[in-house]
Amino acid sequence: MVAEDTAGSGARSEGEKEMDRKAPTSEERDVEMVVSAAEGPPGEAAQPGKWKGAVIFLCFYGFMISIKPGEPFITPYLLSPEKNFTREQVTNEITPVLTYSYMVVLVPAFLLTDLLRYKPVLIIQGVSQVVIWLLLLLGTSLLEMQFMEFFYGITMACRVAYSSYIFSLVSPALYQRVAGYSRAALLLGVFTSSVLGQLCISFGGISFYTLSAVSLGFVSFGLTLSVFLPWPKRSLFFNRTRFQEQKEVAAAAAAAKSELDQMNPKESASSSAAPPCSASRWRDSVFLQMLLEVRNVARRPNLRLWSLWWVFNSTGYYLVLFYVHILWNKVHPVTENKNVYNGGVEAASTLLSALTSFIAGYVKIRWNVWSELVIGVNTAVQAGLLLLMATTDKIWVCYMAYVIFRGFYQFLVPIATFQIASSLTKELCALVFGINTFLGTILKSIIILIFSDKRGLALDVKSQFLVYFVYFTILTVVYLVCAAVVITRHYRNQGEGGGDKEQVASTELSPVAAESEAEPLSNGNSAKA
Repeated sequence: MVAEDTAGSGARSEGEKEMDRKAPTSEERDVEMVVSAAEGPPGEAAQPGKWKGAVIFLCFYGFMISIKPGEPFITPYLLSPEKNFTREQVTNEITPVLTYSYMVVLVPAFLLTDLLRYKPVLIIQGVSQVVIWLLLLLGTSLLEMQFMEFFYGITMACRVAYSSYIFSLVSPALYQRVAGYSRAALLLGVFTSSVLGQLCISFGGISFYTLSAVSLGFVSFGLTLSVFLPWPKRSLFFNRTRFQEQKEVAAAAAAAKSELDQMNPKESASSSAAPPCSASRWRDSVFLQMLLEVRNVARRPNLRLWSLWWVFNSTGYYLVLFYVHILWNKVHPVTENKNVYNGGVEAASTLLSALTSFIAGYVKIRWNVWSELVIGVNTAVQAGLLLLMATTDKIWVCYMAYVIFRGFYQFLVPIATFQIASSLTKELCALVFGINTFLGTILKSIIILIFSDKRGLALDVKSQFLVYFVYFTILTVVYLVCAAVVITRHYRNQGEGGGDKEQVASTELSPVAAESEAEPLSNGNSAKA
């Protein structure tokens, strides 16, 4: 009898264990529901046609807002007899406003994009585009052209809404694919716009004014499309679903309860009933935790290197883009519109940039060893191209140098994106890129204020390109010195004990698994939405 009772109790305990294994606890259910909520709305997998339609419409919108055939010819238009501004006014009084506006608007645009769930910011961008071309068509004074550049800065700052909007439409497993679709739509739009503008100028005999009117028509259509974009129900930071927030609070409470049970079972029973206060929820919010985590990101050598590249090299890159059309006008002043080839050059540079970005995806080297050297050589070539542009009197040499300059920069963009994003959640990644962009904008503003602005040195455009050459040369020296240190240390460690061979294995750019575990924050929480 005792043996039977013992066997029966043993059987019951085994059965209970089996039931325990099959039935998850409440804490496990909470965690599972949080993860499933993070992976996207449940209807996405069940209704593929719905998100496909939304993605197609968004890509069409991205293509259409890029169709501005008059954009490569804004500077020649301002310097033409139709507007009759001097090169000094355009260089030292009009163009600097763009960077200042961008710096002021960037952070509010970043926050409002997430807070308002993308669509209103895209509408603001469309309105700004319409205002830009209206001012170009109707404006005649210096102040009106400065306002035009101010709205251009707003347009640039609002681009973050388009690049991040796509992630609110699909589940994480599709992020890599749809991000490629949206970027391809933009590049195709820019290429088509540049080619169309050049054909109109060279073969259609169209004036800059008429081309600006055509651009106004396209951006007005883009504004109309933005009104019909679907309004997402969630975003990365401020509009995460209520279901997610409730489950995260429940999961946090369950974890705290488990710890209290181990320390003091009696006190845990009374404390578990108390709901978390608003201050505690704010301290535990994903956005605040990621702001704190940025400090830890800066301590990682690889992330720090590519973030610094993003800040410093993108600063020089955009300074060149802002002023290169003025340089072309100085190198080769033209009296007839048909001899202005800005559109063709921009189309060629866009095509080469897309090609080098594609090639970068197949580069396979030990990035933790050779990153500094690759960046240093790339920056050295760009410095040489800038010196060539600043000293040549042949416009086609200047054109070719610019096309190659852009190609070399765009070659490193996907590499930097992969190196930064591969070990971060999408939320933390967006925050890091936002901070990098803002720091780069501050640096641009300082350089423009000192060397370009009328209140500073007010250098002519060729002198400015010599300054950019010196800037890239300094960056080259720093990168190459760092490369020498890293490579020497690597081979020294390899000679002493073989090093960590697995850690320096060759890597290539490949999509990060959407189902990979989220990077834990320094306080033990996860930043995964």
